[in-house]
Order: sequence, then C-alpha cells, then structure tokens
Amino acid sequence: MEKEIKIFLPGLDNQIRFVKRNLELKDKRVLILGGGSEEIVKLFAEETGRETELIVESYNSLLNSRLLLGENTNIKIRLMDFEVTDFDNAEFDLIYTQGAVSNSRRNKIVKEIKRILKPNGFYCVGEVITLNKKVPSFVENIFNATDLVPLFVNDIADYYGERKFKIIAEKDLTFTLGEYYSKSLNKLKKSIENMEQKEKSYYKKLINMISHEAKAYLNEGSDEYVGFYALILQKQK
Repeated sequence: MEKEIKIFLPGLDNQIRFVKRNLELKDKRVLILGGGSEEIVKLFAEETGRETELIVESYNSLLNSRLLLGENTNIKIRLMDFEVTDFDNAEFDLIYTQGAVSNSRRNKIVKEIKRILKPNGFYCVGEVITLNKKVPSFVENIFNATDLVPLFVNDIADYYGERKFKIIAEKDLTFTLGEYYSKSLNKLKKSIENMEQKEKSYYKKLINMISHEAKAYLNEGSDEYVGFYALILQKQK
C-alpha cells in the first residue's frame, strides 16, 4: 500500500502517484512550479536522489515554503515569474506543476517551460478543465475572479500537440475535486476561528473567494462543468 502524501492542491495525491507509476524518476533534474507544492518537491528530491528546484511567484509563498521545508539541502526554493525564469535553455529533465498554469498566462508559461526543458524531457501538468464547451454565468464569474482560463477537456490534446508535446499518459482526476473542496471549507473554517478581527477584515476578499468557489462546486452545480486533468507530456525535438 502506498503511503499517504497529503498534498493539498486540486488532484490531491493522485497526480503525483500517476506520475510515479508512469515515469522513472531516479537521477532526473526536476523543477516544480507553484505554491503549496512542498510535499511534492520533497518526494521528487527523495525519488531522484538529486537537488530539486521549487519556484513560487509571491514572497508569502516563498516564506511559507521555506518554513515548511526547513534546512533541506537537497531542495532549492526560489522566487521567480513562471513566464520569465532565470534558468538556462534545456536545463531540466522533468518539470511538474499541479493547478498552477490554468490561467490567462498559460501560453507564455508553457513557452518558457519548453525553453528550459531538455529535448525529450517530460512536462507533468495538472490542468483545471471544463467538462462542457459552454459554462453558465455563475461558473464564468468564478473563473474571472480567480483568473482561471480552463481548457475544454476535448481540446487538451490539440493544445499541447500544437506546441510540440507528445502525450505519454493522461488521467481524469475530476473525482478528487469533491474531497478537495470539502477540505478547503474545513481548513478555511479552522483558519477563521483562529483569526483576530483585523485579520478577518484584511483577508475578507480571499476568504469570500475560497468559500464561494468551494460552495459552488459542492452545493450549486459547478461540478457539472469543472474538472481536473493530469497529463505526462514529452517535449519533441
């Protein structure tokens, strides 16, 4: 039985398990994109036996990741824009991200990923998707509020194919979202209970956004339109 990893991102532990089952990770030079990926970067560092990189885009995420990961000498955490990194061309064997590129900057981020990925290197991505071409206005409003620009599930293969990626494996992880959003509400409730009134006022917009998105999925029908999909892609020469 595989040990529980406890990843709190859309897709939960299932995306990294999917990758482990389909790729040999030992000795690979790996980059992880996105906050909340601390358990993921630890796992890759263990599996590859090499220094593994994590980049985040906000100072708060940087501090949080450093706090959670401590003095792990096999992990390097840096603050970078995903669209314009400091890495050399063809530097990584594998790049992994879970829910961090399904936004209005996807095209530029994927272009940068291609630049820093070695020929025949692997890109492992978890994408928020739509299950229908058209979504109702209340779902579109959530997308706009969170800068989500999901691909339609049937368009994913063409999107990455046009960018010279070959699909090695794919898995629909939509079934994880119910648990993910339930956990989001529980975590939010506990966080609010421990906040002072000033903190609640400061984070009011974020609190309302997280609560609204979770409740829309669990209670208001957005589960008919929103999904999550994982792919293992290989860069073509």
